Amino acid sequence: MIYIIIIIILGLIIYSIWKTPITPLSKWQHSFSFFKISTQEFYQKVEEEIKKHEIPGISIARVTHYQTGLISAKREYLRISRDEYIFDICAAPFGTDFFVSWWLGESDRSVIGRIPILNTILGKNSKKKTFFQMDTEAMFKGSVRLSVMDAIDQITTAKGLRALTEQERMPTNAK
Repeated sequence: MIYIIIIIILGLIIYSIWKTPITPLSKWQHSFSFFKISTQEFYQKVEEEIKKHEIPGISIARVTHYQTGLISAKREYLRISRDEYIFDICAAPFGTDFFVSWWLGESDRSVIGRIPILNTILGKNSKKKTFFQMDTEAMFKGSVRLSVMDAIDQITTAKGLRALTEQERMPTNAK
């Protein structure tokens, strides 16, 4: 019995170290009533749109997140990342509807990046970014948001749904 408890504790410790901590900055979501499309088809369309922008230093991957906890089902997300910024995009059916969401987060993936002096020396101090760093971050964020909206526009137009309003396109703060 004691071995099982030790294994569970070690598993939780390893999981918490392995899992990249992400600080949510903003989010967006929309539900499409009585609409069906496959999650994979939506992700593929978003990837195509993102690749058109030829963003330098970008990483595109599929990641899974637990729905509620370690023993719950997992959900696949499309992850778009560049430097410390991560967009996790989710698309899935929900009853007769289909929803799309994204979470923009900031991550510090390196242990060195968590040491203030080394963080500053390496130019990773988030409080003292150059104009260039702030401009390229804004371009990355804007390009990914535009790519998601372009994919939605193409799919909804093809299916005969109305376009999203400007208000429906606006992200919100995650906090």
